[in-house]
Amino acid sequence: MKVLPFKIPKPEQDGLVFQTDHGNAFYDKLHQHEEIQISYIVEGEGTLIVGDSVNYYSKGTVVIIGSNIPHVFKSDISAGKVSHMLTLFFTETAFGDRFFELEELKELALFFKRARHGFKVTSETKLIEDLFFQLENASKLDRFIILLQVLKITSKANYESLSSFVYDKKYTVNEGTRMRNVFEFTMNNYQQTISLEAIADVANMTKNAFCKYFKKRTNKTYVHFLNELRIEHACKKLISERDLSVIEIAEQVGFNNMSNFNRQFKAIKTMNPSEFRKRNH
Repeated sequence: MKVLPFKIPKPEQDGLVFQTDHGNAFYDKLHQHEEIQISYIVEGEGTLIVGDSVNYYSKGTVVIIGSNIPHVFKSDISAGKVSHMLTLFFTETAFGDRFFELEELKELALFFKRARHGFKVTSETKLIEDLFFQLENASKLDRFIILLQVLKITSKANYESLSSFVYDKKYTVNEGTRMRNVFEFTMNNYQQTISLEAIADVANMTKNAFCKYFKKRTNKTYVHFLNELRIEHACKKLISERDLSVIEIAEQVGFNNMSNFNRQFKAIKTMNPSEFRKRNH
C-alpha cells in the first residue's frame, strides 16, 4: 500500500467509517487521506505532526484532522502504555454533495472551517468521550446520529488549531515518501545533532534545494521545525520528569547550548522553561 496518499478501507456504500486502533503504537508513517478524521485517544501518548506543526497527544485528547492534511502519530513507546484510539472517518460529501449545506445543518459550518487546519478540542471532552464509547456497539444509523452530535459539540467547544499552514496541493507518492523519510528521520534522531547536509541526504536533494522544498511545503525552515519538535519533547519532560534539571532536559532533547535552548523555548512557548515547569506543576 502506498503511504501517500493513504486510502481508508471501507465498504463501497458506507459514508462513515468507525475504526479502532489498539496496540503498542499507532500507524507511524506520514500520510494523508481525503476523509476528515475525528479521533479520541483512549490510552497512549506521543507526538502528533499535522501539516506544519508539532503537537503532543495523551489520554483524553480529541483531535480533528481535515481532508488531505499530512499527519503522523508518533507513539511514545518508552512511556510503556498501550496505544488505543477510536476514530470516525467521513468526507464532506459522503452523504450527498450538498448535505452539509442544508439549512438545518448550517450551524456545523464552523466545524469544517476549523477542520481545514486541524484542531484539538479543549472543552466538552468528557461528553465526546461518552459518545465515542457508544460507537462500537451502535448500528450504522446510530453511528451517523452520534457523528452529528460530535460535529455539533466540536463546532461550539473551545479549541486549539493544530496547524497554521496547509500545503494546498496533494502530495504525489514520491513527494510523500520524501517528506515521510524526512519526518521519520527527524523524530527518531532529534536528540542528536542534525545538519542540513545530513537531512538533505535523507531527502536525496542538495542542501539548497531541500531548504526551498521544505519551506514551500511547510511555510517554515527545517531548523525551526526541528526546534519545535525538540521543545515539545522538552515540555513533556519538564512536566513528567521533575527530578531532571532544565539543563539535563535541554541536553536530552538535542540542545547543546543552554542559552539557545532558553531562547528557542521562549520564542515557541512565550515563557522560559522554568516558568513553564512552575505553571504546570
